[in-house]
Amino acid sequence: MWMNHSFMGGFMWIFWIVLLVGLAFLIKWAIQSSQSGIKSELNSLEILKKRYAHGEIDKAEYKQKRKDLLS
Repeated sequence: MWMNHSFMGGFMWIFWIVLLVGLAFLIKWAIQSSQSGIKSELNSLEILKKRYAHGEIDKAEYKQKRKDLLS
C-alpha cells in the first residue's frame, strides 16, 4: 500500500515539473514571436533605406513606402 502511494506521489511531481517547464517554453516562445514582429519591421525599413540609397527608388516612392510600413 505504501509503495502505491509513493509511486503516485512521484508521478505528481513529474507532472508538475513537466507542466511548469512547458509553461516556461510557451512564455519564451510568445516573447520571441512578439519581438520578431518588431525586428521584421526594422529590417523592412533598413531594406527600404538601402534601396533608396542605391537609387532603386526615388524620394516620393521612399516616403510613401516608409509611411506604409510605419502605419
